[in-house]
Amino acid sequence: MTELTEKIQSAIKSKKIIIGYKESIKFIKTNSPKLIIVAMNTPEKMKKEIEYNAKISGIELQVFEESSKELGIECGKPFPVTTLVIKR
Repeated sequence: MTELTEKIQSAIKSKKIIIGYKESIKFIKTNSPKLIIVAMNTPEKMKKEIEYNAKISGIELQVFEESSKELGIECGKPFPVTTLVIKR
């Protein structure tokens, strides 16, 4: 289990996670998350918007080195997840 996977699992257990692109963008703009994670295959336009918002908010952004399908599985979801936010 990688360090990033451990962070995701810990956030899920403590219910400090926002899953999904639209919900993540809303949360980033109105709050200060601890960490933003995007899947390796997130569409470029979405990735750029997330990177921009992370940069102006000073939030750490990490890339999950697998597909959105694998990120969804890691989150225990039966669907792909391109973006997730870990709350403080």
